[in-house]
Amino acid sequence: MQQSIFHRLYDTYHQDVFNFLFYLVKDRTTAEDLAHEVYVRVLKSYDRFEGKSSEKTWLFSIAKNVAIDYFRKKQVRDKHAFTAFDWETEQLVSPIPSPEQFTELNDQLHQLLVALEECSGDQKMVIIMRFIQELSIQETAEILGWTPGKVKTTQHRALKNLRLLLLAQEGREANPL
Repeated sequence: MQQSIFHRLYDTYHQDVFNFLFYLVKDRTTAEDLAHEVYVRVLKSYDRFEGKSSEKTWLFSIAKNVAIDYFRKKQVRDKHAFTAFDWETEQLVSPIPSPEQFTELNDQLHQLLVALEECSGDQKMVIIMRFIQELSIQETAEILGWTPGKVKTTQHRALKNLRLLLLAQEGREANPL
């Protein structure tokens, strides 16, 4: 793969790929590591890119697969983390963002991200791709290997679910008892 092609892909899409991964894993360092893995895979496989989809769609497909691999590995690691944890040298770190990190987000985005966590994995991915990454239905379908109809249905269900979750959040805030 020519360096100029790699640099063009990186310069054009890196921020979008990083943001996509960040919204999925909610950790900057992990998102950076996963984005790095995406570009390692791009370097290894660009000569096999057939151009049947856009480069952007191809990159997001790789990013989606990298994220799925990460979550699968994390699930296995988490199962064994208790027995492998070195209690004398390791620090306990909460997976929940600190209050300082939450205050950096505006309230509406924070509420949306909290509600998004309650959605299914498919719904979360579609919402992130369609509304945060601003991908088209067709691009989202290609990345996920779905039909456009399935993307539309999942998006519709996700938006309906998010509305209900946000209304429930408002109800809890209005009636804190």
